[in-house]
Amino acid sequence: MSSGIIIASIVAAVVVIVLVIGVWMAVRRRHLRERFGPEYERAVESGDSRTAAERDLREREQRHDDLDLKPLPTTARQQYAQEWNSVQEHFVDRPQEAVGEADQLVTRLMKERGYPTEGHEQQVKDLSVEHGRTLEHYRAAHEVNARAGGRQTTTEELRGAMVHYRALFDDLLTDGDRPGQQHA
Repeated sequence: MSSGIIIASIVAAVVVIVLVIGVWMAVRRRHLRERFGPEYERAVESGDSRTAAERDLREREQRHDDLDLKPLPTTARQQYAQEWNSVQEHFVDRPQEAVGEADQLVTRLMKERGYPTEGHEQQVKDLSVEHGRTLEHYRAAHEVNARAGGRQTTTEELRGAMVHYRALFDDLLTDGDRPGQQHA
């Protein structure tokens, strides 16, 4: 074999390897974008680099895969829905307290579904894998709830927090359901 053929073969092999790696990285990136939704962009923008953000998201996926998450039985979903209605009714007379109740109800629902509930930042990371599209609602509601304790919120902000909590609440309550699927 001539050295020209050997060099051409090596160059071709390197080009193929680079293309395969590029396609593999693009597929992984697409998977993360689809899985995390807006949380993907948030992680990339707030991280040191795209590579570091994607590594963090893959670690979240791994932790999430290790959780024992489960859908709620129909009776539990109905009970939570009734509790949510009660919290909303409390908002009329006690908006600040109702927002705190909404936070507690969402946290209880997370726990019953199998999510760890210690520490808000870890809750956000754990929820980001399946609930990335409603996660910004949770952040906004949590921020208002934190300020509500010092009475630094308006009624309109508290109302907004209830709307935000409701978005995540609904997402958690119905998660795992498929049309026609029944839970015991």
